[in-house]
Amino acid sequence: MLLFVRWTCLRQKKYMTRVTRVATGSTRDIDIPKVPTSTGQIEKTGAKGVWIPATSQDPYGGANNSNNQKRRNEAARFTYLYHQHINAIRQKSFDGDEKGIPLEYFEYERVFVDEIHECLCTTKDELSEAKKNSNDDTGFHKEKNRRAGREFLGITTKNPSQRPLVFRKAIFGLTATPLLDSTNRVIELANLMGNAYIITLSSHWRELERESCRNIFLDNLLEPKQSREIRKNIYAKCQDYLDLACCKNKNEEDMEGIVLVEKTSKIRMSEEEGEDYKRSQSGISPESKGFGIAPEDFDPTAGHDVSKFLKQNARLASRGEMLVKLCKQILSEKGNERTKIVVFADGRIGAGRVAAEFLNNEVGLGCTFFDKDTAVEEKNKMLSWYQYADVTEEDKKRPRVLVLEFAHAAGLNLQAECSNMILFTPLYIGDGGTTSDPIADASTELQAIGRVFRPGQAKSKVNFYRIHVEGPNGEECLDGKLIRRNTDKETIEMAVNADD
Repeated sequence: MLLFVRWTCLRQKKYMTRVTRVATGSTRDIDIPKVPTSTGQIEKTGAKGVWIPATSQDPYGGANNSNNQKRRNEAARFTYLYHQHINAIRQKSFDGDEKGIPLEYFEYERVFVDEIHECLCTTKDELSEAKKNSNDDTGFHKEKNRRAGREFLGITTKNPSQRPLVFRKAIFGLTATPLLDSTNRVIELANLMGNAYIITLSSHWRELERESCRNIFLDNLLEPKQSREIRKNIYAKCQDYLDLACCKNKNEEDMEGIVLVEKTSKIRMSEEEGEDYKRSQSGISPESKGFGIAPEDFDPTAGHDVSKFLKQNARLASRGEMLVKLCKQILSEKGNERTKIVVFADGRIGAGRVAAEFLNNEVGLGCTFFDKDTAVEEKNKMLSWYQYADVTEEDKKRPRVLVLEFAHAAGLNLQAECSNMILFTPLYIGDGGTTSDPIADASTELQAIGRVFRPGQAKSKVNFYRIHVEGPNGEECLDGKLIRRNTDKETIEMAVNADD
């Protein structure tokens, strides 16, 4: 029997009321655990670049919020009450036909957690970035939902038999998002999958997010101190486990005989486009403006606006010309007359809508494009046109090109009908200076490629095209810099966690 459950169910008051009633017989609000709504709050234990006053009362110069301990107390209370209720429920017995038995009562053969990264190790910065890049339909999970997922999985519960979800054989976390790119994520993944802490309970960073005043005393009193040699062996054993348990890119057998062919299609912008390109470099001094300007040259603290530059780069008529040329070229090849093409663009700078306009303005070509205002039902219907073969005459008359934004790069399966993909603009997410993350951008591009280059691909060759716009005289511009950055071998290895 298969059971499908949202890992945010702990956010539902009716469900927690039922858990409390079965465990204690009470329905009072004070007895019902309530998932905290705030992000994890860890006290600052170091100061960098902060003036330290000459007083022992506040050694970290006001870096710690006075309300943080209240939030930790709230989190600690939820965990304590929730596990008390679980223990009480598991002591009970139920009739075979009884309904409404809480999920925590049962043992499961295997547990599969989809999109495991949503509830693992999400920082405030990651939440802000995810919210900024999402809309109402993209499935953005607020921190209270992520926290509910962590509690439901029992990540910081040392004994796996006392976790809310007890499995007999294994627990699997599914995701296409890198999870070994930081120490905290490695620790948290080991806790969930390996049932053992890498470091002692009192020092575990996730536990510190909800350490109440009572816990601070008890943990320091009861937790045994470990020697350096013991800690060294714990680290080594946990790393051995992760090397074995974390399966990444394990689809070589399914991909045998299927090759990815990457092609770069260069085109030069016109003189007029070149002038517009330079004028869009908002905040850059007139004598410094030119084709060699990179996003790092923009200083967000000085009011420079890199978004104007990125948007103008996406709107170049020469880029649209190359996009139309590539689509026509693919469709003109023998055997590809009815093939379907996927185009990815950065929706944050409006590149998706720009690409769609170029295609729709070309007679006999056109495209399918949806944005945040498109209803979910209509969106799913549009996607299905590119997931399944054409059956009716109406199907065959539809546009051959699907334009997607990177926000839709995860979770789609387009390999059955699509074997050609075009990247309209290289991806850059940031505000200039040092605000960008090349590894995250490369990872997102790889996710986009993975919509087509994945097990189940019907063709033996997948073609991936990058549009590369140069200056009027062949100068390297933004495209060249970003393509080189996003395709750097070391960056790619880090993006897919291929490094040791």
